[in-house]
Amino acid sequence: MLEGWLDWHRQTLLTKCAGLTPEQLKTAAVEPSNLTLLGLLRHMSEVERGWFRIHAAGQELPFLYCDDDKNRDGDFDDVADADAEADYAAYLSELDAARAAASALPLDHEFATERTAAISLRWVYIHMIEEYARHNGHADLLRERIDGTTGD
Repeated sequence: MLEGWLDWHRQTLLTKCAGLTPEQLKTAAVEPSNLTLLGLLRHMSEVERGWFRIHAAGQELPFLYCDDDKNRDGDFDDVADADAEADYAAYLSELDAARAAASALPLDHEFATERTAAISLRWVYIHMIEEYARHNGHADLLRERIDGTTGD
């Protein structure tokens, strides 16, 4: 059930981005916000990688767009010169890699992060569903601003 809801939210984000040009994916909401659909895709790539692969599965990987020391919000901030097609492909790749990492672990698998002593994979699924739900709301508004499309 958790994976099903998470996949539904993943697909919702992809639907919000479907059929748009790279320039449209880079269109910000309203000033002073720099929130874009491409930024959301890039952010969710980072979040998928971080929670499922780096934290839960213990894979030693760098983040794709962010660096805690130099560029904490590179996923959102560095969109103007980004390659939208490559970032879209990276998102799809991260989804596959996150699914593979999670499938190898039981829901009760626990791990620690720099902020917490013990988090379970079950908690990660619930958190990711919440994260997507929040950002899919942003994506709804962004898509409506770009071309008037609303709904699923």
